[in-house]
Amino acid sequence: MPSTTVAIDVEKLGVRYDLRFNKKTTLRTSFQNRFRPQGQGHFWALQDVSFKVLHGESLAVIGPNGAGKSTLLQILAGIILPSAGTVAVNGHVSSLLTLGAGFDQELDGIDNIRLAGAFMGLDHRDMEARMPSIVEYADLGPFIDAPIKTYSSGMKARLGFSIATAVEPDILLLDEVLATGDAAFRTKSKARVLELVKAAKAIVLVTHDMSWVTEYCNRAMLIEKGRIVAEGKPEEVVATHEEHSEQRRLAQVAAA
Repeated sequence: MPSTTVAIDVEKLGVRYDLRFNKKTTLRTSFQNRFRPQGQGHFWALQDVSFKVLHGESLAVIGPNGAGKSTLLQILAGIILPSAGTVAVNGHVSSLLTLGAGFDQELDGIDNIRLAGAFMGLDHRDMEARMPSIVEYADLGPFIDAPIKTYSSGMKARLGFSIATAVEPDILLLDEVLATGDAAFRTKSKARVLELVKAAKAIVLVTHDMSWVTEYCNRAMLIEKGRIVAEGKPEEVVATHEEHSEQRRLAQVAAA
């Protein structure tokens, strides 16, 4: 059961990207953009997004490609800053978004575990004590001593997930990582997420796997074109998502 303690509080969040200045921008187009009506020179990846996540909740964020789901996780992870609104995150956050970015391709798995611990601000002795369980859980065999650059995407995901969940985070952010790797590891990783939820941790995950949403999450949120269009029970939100997906498919067929 979720507690009454708020882990994540998002109010009127907006993320705006400026389209006027990029690698393809010329002096002429920059001059033209200055006289366009407001709104044509930028793009809102997220707009007026508000929600709360309590400790003990597992929130699935779903929606079509380009809806703003991954941008939302990057905001929660502190990778990018919002253009509007407020985001309050209460507790230690662990995220595969930051871990993946922090892996050193030249270092082996063991040294990357140490690097991740330093990146997350953990005491060196504490990380060394957790090392055996991290290595065992990742189950990479002799590859744990090989450079990360030799890993497949699934192997990187396994190591990253093992690190992210071994540090006992208050809030865990996952972005489609559990779709990578073999079936046995996916089953094991789902079990660990459930353990975290039972321990009153807060989970926010982005996924296209609707069975994950209905079986392992107690809330779901549908985002389309940067806005929340549905939020509530996973089964109901998934049904809305599938209905909207079918409508888009039929519209594309008709247009073709």
